[in-house]
Amino acid sequence: MTALRKLTPHAVLALGAIVMLFPFYWMVLTSIRSPAEVFDVSFWPIPKSFDAVENYSQAAGQVPMARFMLNGVIVCLGILVMQVLTAVPAAYALAKLRFPGRRLLLSLVIAALCVPIQALALPLFVGLAKADLLNTYFAMMAPFFLSVFAIFLFHQSFRSYPNEIIEAARLDGFSELEICWRLVLRGSLPSLAAFTVFSLVAHWNDLYWPMIVVSDTNLAPPPLGMLFFADVETGANYGALMAGATLITAPMLVCFLLVRRHFIAGITMTGVK
Repeated sequence: MTALRKLTPHAVLALGAIVMLFPFYWMVLTSIRSPAEVFDVSFWPIPKSFDAVENYSQAAGQVPMARFMLNGVIVCLGILVMQVLTAVPAAYALAKLRFPGRRLLLSLVIAALCVPIQALALPLFVGLAKADLLNTYFAMMAPFFLSVFAIFLFHQSFRSYPNEIIEAARLDGFSELEICWRLVLRGSLPSLAAFTVFSLVAHWNDLYWPMIVVSDTNLAPPPLGMLFFADVETGANYGALMAGATLITAPMLVCFLLVRRHFIAGITMTGVK
């Protein structure tokens, strides 16, 4: 019975992992199959006709896939940098400074987590259109410069930072910004790693907002680029489509694998499940 109790959680987790990973396995498998085998229900990893080179060549050459991925890197890194620059001081102030209205502001931050981007899409679009900023990197990044999720995540992490160290730093002549960036944030690097993964994955995979503000192919991020690719292919060459999907999924997978330990530690530190 003891062995069964130990094995049951692992069996359940393994089953969940298989369910979650199977779509990615099928995506990669389809990307190396010939058109005649795309609808083959066989799960065998080696297809009868190996068309990986042709499928990936079409995905990379028929549309500017490298340009799409470069656009994604520019947009995601631009958003991430601005989110960290705005969220870290705000989270530090809410966690470690005492001022009137602090609890109200924290409540507003938590309430703002319930507001989806779709609710703000129309006024944001009208404002960007009137400012003649559509079809720009700024239009894709601006609505996400301030992240209430980042403020909440860093606030939860900063709360556990020892107040004694902060008081000692103040006595040594450190300014509040120096304490925030050089001490508190440095002690919360796992939380920074966790938010980095959340932010990069969310905006790398975002299709809704770029589809609204961008119509220029040269500015399209990966998901919108895949939509253009599907239009070019008219949805017929599923092997090439899955090859393109594999190409744009791989960077996020590598990113997660590189920081997975810090990501798990950051989630554990903040208490966010």
